[in-house]
Amino acid sequence: MSVLNAVLFDNDGTLVDTHDLLLDSFRHATRTVLGRTIPNEVLMAKVGQPLSVQMWDFADDAEVHDELLRVYRAFNEKFHDERISLFPGTREALDALRSAGFSLGVVTSKMHPLAQRGLEVLGVADYFDCLVGADDCTKHKPDPDPVVLGARLIGAAPERCAFVGDSPFDVQAGNDAGCYTAAVTWGMFETDILRERRPDVICRRFDELARHLIAFAEGNAS
Repeated sequence: MSVLNAVLFDNDGTLVDTHDLLLDSFRHATRTVLGRTIPNEVLMAKVGQPLSVQMWDFADDAEVHDELLRVYRAFNEKFHDERISLFPGTREALDALRSAGFSLGVVTSKMHPLAQRGLEVLGVADYFDCLVGADDCTKHKPDPDPVVLGARLIGAAPERCAFVGDSPFDVQAGNDAGCYTAAVTWGMFETDILRERRPDVICRRFDELARHLIAFAEGNAS
């Protein structure tokens, strides 16, 4: 019996390249609502957690917080479909994983409808057997609950799932859920930040990730 039989993916920065769209949305919201320019690294520091959590870094007042959310989301949704793309090798890796017998799912801090829309726009929604969004659970990454929910929806024990993500919040959530964790370096965070959370493996290309997970499931990974 294979050690792994399912793979759960983070969305933004892992499956879907949204970096520039997210950054521009943060810039627009903070300039419009706060009237100031915030360094890019500060704006992007907590990508991977729900947007409502991130916005508290820029507002102490609930009304300001909610206005930041409103302005961000209006800008983001206006440009979403034309500004997102798949990372190189994504579709081929998903094909390889499905052919190897893995069930696939998505666990994201993005709201479910927009995450689903992005997967449909990019033509990969049919690869996935479940999608857990920020509005599908009360706790959020780095808490393990969303990952555990994804495993349950996909019909796999967490310890037989790999959880793949590009943020330290992903790695922590996957580790605490009992999953095999794969950190990827093509997303939002530097390798050293990911390594601090002790993922089981760090991958730099999507084809490398697929080969490693297939080999690991077959007991042949180095």
